[in-house]
Amino acid sequence: MTVQAQTEKSATLHVIRDYRQGKTPVWGIHAKNREQNFALNLLLDPEVDFVTLLGAAGTGKTLLALAAGLAQTLDEPRYREIIMTRVTVPLGEDIGFLPGTEEEKMTPWMGALMDNLEVLTQTSNAGDWERAATNDLLSKRIKIRSLNFMRGRTFLNRYIIIDEAQNLTAKQMKTLITRCGPGSKMVCLGNLAQIDTPYLSETTSGLTYVVDRFRGWPHGGHVTLARGERSRLAAYASDIL
Repeated sequence: MTVQAQTEKSATLHVIRDYRQGKTPVWGIHAKNREQNFALNLLLDPEVDFVTLLGAAGTGKTLLALAAGLAQTLDEPRYREIIMTRVTVPLGEDIGFLPGTEEEKMTPWMGALMDNLEVLTQTSNAGDWERAATNDLLSKRIKIRSLNFMRGRTFLNRYIIIDEAQNLTAKQMKTLITRCGPGSKMVCLGNLAQIDTPYLSETTSGLTYVVDRFRGWPHGGHVTLARGERSRLAAYASDIL
């Protein structure tokens, strides 16, 4: 069960669905811990329009959001397509101009998307033709967009994933969230320990701002993922470095 506080003296309990190993999978994956199970319930709930997921590297934020999006876009046509974007702040030296269309320019920044799609679509008995057909289908339902061209747009019946949201300001977060039209859902992913811009901190990040402002709204939800599930090396590095 999960608890939703109503007043200072009372709370409402909601029975949630179990997506752990041996139970119902979501696009072929299961929740590996309690927090991931809470996150999948929020991501798959049609009454929840805004979800924020925080967690260290390897806790499964992108994988869970993408699996839930595919399940609701392809298996259950609740949304027309998945839109994924992130702020383009380089970790090291800027590599300069990138040629191509908007989507081609954003592709180098979307390595997390490609890595997680590989996990979600890999099957031991699939041939080259089947994998190519699956990738072609997914490319038509998953769109990569730049934050620079979001102002003035309205997204109808879209499942929107904002990756690396800790690098956004409060004003940028407001601009993005107000793009959502009827039938759309927005998911913000981030790790406050990995802020790459020198102008933001854990307290001034737009992600911190929206988590605080949406607290208590019945159509929003927040989960902090505590356990790293990527590998024992990644989990140990997150703890000691």
